[in-house]
Amino acid sequence: MLKHQSELPLSPYSALYDILIPQDDELRRLNELVDFSFVYRELVDNYSLGEGRTAIDLVQMFKYLYLKVRFNLSDRDLVSRAKTDMAMKFFLGLNPEDAVISSSLLTKFRRQHLNNVDLLNILLTKTVQLAIEKGVLTDKTIIVDATHTAARFNQRSAVETLRDGSKLLRKRLYKANPAIKAHLPQKNTLNDLDAEKQYTADLIKTVKAHPEVSAIQGVPEALHNLQEKQEDIQEAGRYSADKDAKVGHKSATTAFFGYKIHLAMTTERIITAAVVTTGEKGDGHFLETLVDQSRANGVTVKNVVGDTAYSGKENLKLAKHHDFQLYSKLHPIISNGYRTPEQMWDFNKDAGMFVCPAGFMAKRVARTGTMPSRNQSRTYYFDVSNCQVCPQRQGCYKPGAKTKTYSVSIKSQEHQEQMAFQATQAFQDTAKLRYRIEAKNAELKTKHGYRQSWSNNIEAMTLQGAITLFYANMERIMKLMGQK
Repeated sequence: MLKHQSELPLSPYSALYDILIPQDDELRRLNELVDFSFVYRELVDNYSLGEGRTAIDLVQMFKYLYLKVRFNLSDRDLVSRAKTDMAMKFFLGLNPEDAVISSSLLTKFRRQHLNNVDLLNILLTKTVQLAIEKGVLTDKTIIVDATHTAARFNQRSAVETLRDGSKLLRKRLYKANPAIKAHLPQKNTLNDLDAEKQYTADLIKTVKAHPEVSAIQGVPEALHNLQEKQEDIQEAGRYSADKDAKVGHKSATTAFFGYKIHLAMTTERIITAAVVTTGEKGDGHFLETLVDQSRANGVTVKNVVGDTAYSGKENLKLAKHHDFQLYSKLHPIISNGYRTPEQMWDFNKDAGMFVCPAGFMAKRVARTGTMPSRNQSRTYYFDVSNCQVCPQRQGCYKPGAKTKTYSVSIKSQEHQEQMAFQATQAFQDTAKLRYRIEAKNAELKTKHGYRQSWSNNIEAMTLQGAITLFYANMERIMKLMGQK
């Protein structure tokens, strides 16, 4: 059963907030700046209004998630800190003496009660419209890019993942007190999940039994990290079972397993649109979506800045049709390679290779068609062993074939208008703005924990993106307002 949060009851300790929390405190300013009742309106349909136990207020639960991203904490560490942090309690709408929720309730909320809600676009729309209202978003230029997030479960077995967590915990313990080594259980050396689970449980129990080291800086965080991994394995059965994560490529020799988020951002560094996808997706296909979302959120888009991944023929046509100027340097392959929407053959600009619709990347490339009367082509060769077992092989791979290739023509004289435009000083000056979104990507990863996913599916990844981008935008808006 869901109740709407009411005004706080009078408390003899409420004056502590005025004493301890400055008027310019970030969380106090955020409470004054944003009417969080929109969270209730968007999520109320996921709850029963008249049956079951009374649920914690939705606005308060959303604020817990905000704090999780803001301070890059695990569920346990966030709840532990909220018990004594007065600024957090004030932000959450609690009295100083009120109890906080259990960490398991926060975990359940983010896993089970945010389904069927397009929270990513809801929160972005809210922040963009607020930025426009406050006069800190006025530019008509957006910058587009994509960044990757590694799957939390990676491509590892449950045994390997538990061992990584145990290893980190032991390292912190040895640093805190080398003598603790004599009290720890014997490590499991077998590739057996049940044996590793038992060792993990024994290690956690031993650490909790030694409070002289379990509270030393660095140990609680490692302990909570291992506990969350242990719980996830018990719930999912296989810790590596992330059905949505896919392999993407950062270069010809470097890959990652996880997801991508495609972003549009104004030159004021306010994110105006985002799309979360699996890791193998190319960047260029999402330009239209990012422009449309930005405009729907109230941004006037006249210029778009992106890297060579956005210089495909279809995007050049899109720019003309949708009345914006595209500042994307031409790439000879992206611009000339023919890819039908049904096939979705993506060119990975970092690796310099094409990726097939199933997500497999070519292993080598060769120039073909050397006859003077023929156009030359680049032919990309794929590992046929992947094609033989690929679920999309019908109509793509001929049974028994020893090779699988994909060719694109090389026509260096195409796109004369864009080639002339990118030679101008205006193009070169505007294209330099792209570094700003690269800095934003780095900020999301290093400061807000977006380097790794919270959970094991694209819905959870989208939720993480929604909360992370909401915080990043609100932080930027408050900074820009302070500069006015």
